[in-house]
Amino acid sequence: MKAVILEKIGKYAVTDRPMPQIKESHDLLVRVDACSICGSDLHILSDPPGYPAKEGVILGHEMVGTVIKKGENAAGFQVGDRVVCDNNIPCGRCYFCRSGKANMCENVMCLGVDGDGFFAQYSRIPDFAAVKISEDLPLDIAIFAEPLNCVMSGLDKIRILPGETAVVIGAGPIGLYFAYLLKYNGAGKVIVAEQSETRRNFALEMGADMAVKPEEEQIIFDDTAGRGADVVIDTAGCCLPEAVRWVRSSGRILLFGQNFAAQQNLCQSYITRKELTIFGSYIGTYSWHDTVKFLETKPEVLKKMITHRLSLEEFQVGYEAMKNKTALEVILYPNRKGEFDESI
Repeated sequence: MKAVILEKIGKYAVTDRPMPQIKESHDLLVRVDACSICGSDLHILSDPPGYPAKEGVILGHEMVGTVIKKGENAAGFQVGDRVVCDNNIPCGRCYFCRSGKANMCENVMCLGVDGDGFFAQYSRIPDFAAVKISEDLPLDIAIFAEPLNCVMSGLDKIRILPGETAVVIGAGPIGLYFAYLLKYNGAGKVIVAEQSETRRNFALEMGADMAVKPEEEQIIFDDTAGRGADVVIDTAGCCLPEAVRWVRSSGRILLFGQNFAAQQNLCQSYITRKELTIFGSYIGTYSWHDTVKFLETKPEVLKKMITHRLSLEEFQVGYEAMKNKTALEVILYPNRKGEFDESI
């Protein structure tokens, strides 16, 4: 089968790999109908990497697939079922798994990072990582399941209240999901801070009330009577100083983005003096079924984010578009060739 692998630091390759086979009795063999490029994939492929991954691994952690074979003990699934997948596989035995914090698993295996992911024609996944979706849920909406699951988990931490003002730092895909869901959950005003004009315009299409450049921070204070926002969400992974500056006293900050190559200087006393609450949010925590239920309401607005539909062999086109920020959601169809449209 064709697959996109991390060849070495900063380099990928579209290559041939053996088709995976059922190994464990709880395995599912899945045909990958669609997969998508995430900002985390860009961090993995940067040099030095902003997010480390195993050399030789098949990349990709967002997908929609169809079960084509199952192990004898795979429960709750039949051949032909459509599924999305949690790419983070906890051990189920460590302290955190047994304490209801599986996202903190000490032995977690992340598909597309530590183990083979979904930029391929087929994938093997354990049954407990798969989530069934309805037959009539379009690929172009179902593909948002994995990142939206993570965003839903983060939103659950900050508990936005009706009428509150939220600032989202970054208008990449994750920032746009946050902007959309913040409004959906009743935020009075959502302000997105983003350098790219193209992405600022997308933020407005996704429901943001305002989209500003980061250096235009005075607009945030002017709009909040000088106090700052009730909530600030950093989706870039390197903007804690800005978040601390832009949030009001006794406000909440959600740190969502990750960039291990980034460091910041910050005076801790500002956090103490403003009595801030800061949440970290890593992947999703038990929010998959809620995410799928939301997607099955068919939020058509998500399709606006799809800028590229490509074959797996055209990975470079989507990757470069993501790097230069002319793309938002890049969908790859590993088992299809030719023109792609919303009808697939």
